Amino acid sequence: MDSMIIEQAKEVLKIEADGILGLIPRLGRRFEKMVDLVFSAKGRLIVAGIGKSGIVARKISATLNSTGTRSLFLHPVEAMHGDLGQVTAEDVLLALSYSGETDELNHLIPSVRQLGCKVIAFTGNPHSNLAHLSDIAIDVSVDREACPLGLAPTTSTTAMQAMGDALAVVLINRRRFKRGDFRRFHPGGNLGQRLASQVVDMMVTGERIPVVAKATPLLEAIGVIDGGGLGVTLVAKGGKLIGIVTDGDLRRMLTQHRSLKDLTAGDVMTPTPRTVLPHALAYDVLHLMELHQITVVPVVDDAMRIAGIVHLHDILGKGEFRFNGRAAGGS
Repeated sequence: MDSMIIEQAKEVLKIEADGILGLIPRLGRRFEKMVDLVFSAKGRLIVAGIGKSGIVARKISATLNSTGTRSLFLHPVEAMHGDLGQVTAEDVLLALSYSGETDELNHLIPSVRQLGCKVIAFTGNPHSNLAHLSDIAIDVSVDREACPLGLAPTTSTTAMQAMGDALAVVLINRRRFKRGDFRRFHPGGNLGQRLASQVVDMMVTGERIPVVAKATPLLEAIGVIDGGGLGVTLVAKGGKLIGIVTDGDLRRMLTQHRSLKDLTAGDVMTPTPRTVLPHALAYDVLHLMELHQITVVPVVDDAMRIAGIVHLHDILGKGEFRFNGRAAGGS
């Protein structure tokens, strides 16, 4: 291990941590006024910045949106070329510039004020033009950047981000934002929870499993497929899985035979279909479905006894889903 590398990395983290801790003594009435202003606004919190500050602005806006405060990122240059039309008098502008002397941002402020918006600034220079143009200026200055040349914004952008997080979290409590609200704004998070579950928690079981014997007349098997609503029927012998009949199998068989009345499920089935065990994770089953372009998978135990059947919709929840526009298939 290169001790010099580790020591340099530790120094960076220490400098940035000290930069954040240095913000704490400055929290006071200005911060409270900012929270009151944003909380009481009927519109959105518009967050603007350029360069590295613009990247931080996007992150702050995203955090606010996901925690109950409506927000929008606004690029100062694009705003002066038409995007200002997105801003209304009911909005509040949060402008980010560490120097406080970013021309594109400072030129935007008077136009925003003409619309009737209040302006908040995050700046490292409380005496800057941006600070003077704003209703509330929050001091996010740091002693030094972690960059040894003092050129790349490092500690300063970390401090801006931390102050944005402080604003967002205080607003969470002010709005009494709950876990249920967060899940409502993060349907992808609900999906993540589902994908971490086991198949046994979501599979179709018991009498709802579409299953026929190998000798079952094909027309009867088609009725089972139709009644099951999954687009397939399993084929079993003595409770053990020996095959599967899918909509795709039926279409292929129709191209080869004019009549299906003399055929059985065993004539059409795909033998030894892909299966999963009940304790398989939904994520792994979803990967299997995507890899083989199928939407239904039988669930069996170690002895191939049928335990259930899982459909793509059972994993993803309600809604329609298909791979490459191709319909369901179990083979």
